[in-house]
Amino acid sequence: MSGAWSSVPINIWIILGAAIVTYATRVGGYLVLSRFKRIPPRVDAALNAVPAAVLTTLVAPAAVFGGGAEALTLFLCLIIGLRVPLMGMFAIGWMLIIALRAAGL
Repeated sequence: MSGAWSSVPINIWIILGAAIVTYATRVGGYLVLSRFKRIPPRVDAALNAVPAAVLTTLVAPAAVFGGGAEALTLFLCLIIGLRVPLMGMFAIGWMLIIALRAAGL
């Protein structure tokens, strides 16, 4: 690259590229689903499974490769999640991981 564009750091290009791809996937999903008059049950079930799948991909490495604080927090959030609404579980889990890390676990 030459000229003014060569002075832009590569990190900025990566961020812009990721933003464009993220936006395209979101708009693409909306455009595809807007063509349906009614969402088929299998598609609905798959879309309902996405949040759990995303959380699993974020949480599983912490449980396997993290320290004791992460594993203990995940276990307690599993138990808490059976009794408390989702946002309450996130708040309790957040406070718990901060407390356990501050305690040095």
